Amino acid sequence: MKMEAYLPTALLRPFVKSYLIIESQEELVNRVLPGTSLAVAFRIKGQVNYLTESNSTVLPSTAISGLRKSVRLINYSKNTATLIVSFTETGANAFFKEPLHELFEESISLDNFIPQHKLSIIEEQLAETQNNNQRIAIVEQFLMSKIGNSTPDKLILNAIYRINAAKGSIKMRELAGTLYISQDAFEKRFRKIVGTSPKQFSSIIRMKSVIHQKQPTQSLTEIAFDAGYFDQPHFNKDFKLFTGQTPTDFFKSSVFW
Repeated sequence: MKMEAYLPTALLRPFVKSYLIIESQEELVNRVLPGTSLAVAFRIKGQVNYLTESNSTVLPSTAISGLRKSVRLINYSKNTATLIVSFTETGANAFFKEPLHELFEESISLDNFIPQHKLSIIEEQLAETQNNNQRIAIVEQFLMSKIGNSTPDKLILNAIYRINAAKGSIKMRELAGTLYISQDAFEKRFRKIVGTSPKQFSSIIRMKSVIHQKQPTQSLTEIAFDAGYFDQPHFNKDFKLFTGQTPTDFFKSSVFW
């Protein structure tokens, strides 16, 4: 598998975190852990499937994926190429005015939001491109046509900063208080813009922090308590939902992105 990341043009940086182009010459399965960004995927060629324990679902040629609390297994067929737009935590709201929390744990066709005839033009253009820079230019032109006059919500940006600073271990009532907004109003506003509740967002941040900051000498018990868990079984359950593996198995050999 070949993966190349690209930064957006300056005008799109408040809204788009990065573009990722994934190319696979051979069939493979990739483990994708939950993140904090909604994403849109343009399949340039080949076939991509979403795998579960019971079945395999072919993903649409252009799909939008909401935030998740659980791992995804993605199967790439031979000679596959996909361009993924990863939005900033508040960025997707500039392009899609529908309540984004309705996409939680979902991957659906983008034609639920964009007319299919417009998507078909983009898909045809991408299929005819010769290099990644051309692919990025086509997608950026599409995004620029959708953005309108939009600015990120400063209160929600502040909330996300505080959640990250606390590594996800933060109480929603206290967070809302520091932002001078009622908890109910804050949670509704956060959910609409970010695509999930602030509590669920915090749990994603907390587990990502566990994974990326784990030290070789730390025991699983120490990791659980450092992450704010009061018992090992609860931590193990959340960890397996997030990664698809037990902590022991994951830290031994897991390959993911």
